[in-house]
Parts: sequence; C-alpha cells; structure tokens
Amino acid sequence: MSETSASLPTEGSLAPDFTLPATDGGSVTLSALRPAPVVLFFYPKDDTPGCTTENKDFTALADRFTAAGVRVLGISKDPVAKHEKFRAKHELSTELLSDAEGTVCEDYGVWKEKSMYGKTFWGIERTTLLIAGDGTVARVWPKVKVAGHAEEVLAAAQAL
Repeated sequence: MSETSASLPTEGSLAPDFTLPATDGGSVTLSALRPAPVVLFFYPKDDTPGCTTENKDFTALADRFTAAGVRVLGISKDPVAKHEKFRAKHELSTELLSDAEGTVCEDYGVWKEKSMYGKTFWGIERTTLLIAGDGTVARVWPKVKVAGHAEEVLAAAQAL
C-alpha cells in the first residue's frame, strides 16, 4: 500500500474495474455485473460498531435493492474468512469483497490518512458509490455517516 491515494471518482466518470474475492465464493468483477447498477460501500473493518451497523442497514434493505435490480457489495481490506465470520455472527446477507492488497481502495481514492486520539494512520475512509448500469459513477457519498445512509443510497438507486 502506498501512502498516496487516487482521488475519488467523479460523477459521470467510468468506475475503475476490479476483480476481488467474495464471501459468496469465487470472485466478483465489476464490469461483468453490467447492465445492473451496483452499490459499492467501502468500510474500514469488520466487527467494529459503525461498520457492523452499516452492514446491518444494507442487509435490512437487501430485498428492496434486489427489487430495484441493484447489486450491493461491501469492500474492506479484511480477508474473506474474516468477512464470512462477520456475516455469520451478525446474520448479514450483504456480499462482502476482500481488498487485502488495498489496490481497489487506492484506485477509488478511499485509502486516506486518518487521525484518532492524536495518532495519524492510513485507513479506509467510509465511502459509498452508486455505479450506473453503463459502468459510470452515478453518485458518490464521501465520509459517510452511517445513520440513515443505506436508505439514502436505496432512494438514489431506485431513481436511476
């Protein structure tokens, strides 16, 4: 991982393509999901309070995303085995992808310098992107606050 990150993709730009290992077995290639719209939500770490709430919120709305024809994918640097334990522990249905090397986080500009309790470190900045069926970025939510976020993303996805 480098200590620099690309900037966030802009609305209307082509979303960077990737292939990552997934909890539902195998791997997911973003471009192969077209023409379905896709929600990518980047989150810092499995089994932490904010990340657990965010994943539960997306799981609670899973049927509505499916009805809208939208695929929802969570991405963090945690390995697939940790994702699977996290899903089982909290009864999550959201498909989680492992970006263990961090290249996708860098490509999407979510690998950022952060600080907490006076300490500076590099980590994933909670960010969500809505990718339209043609592979372009329809909407970007940087520095996500978890409360009400999944509902806001669902409304934007339904409006595509």
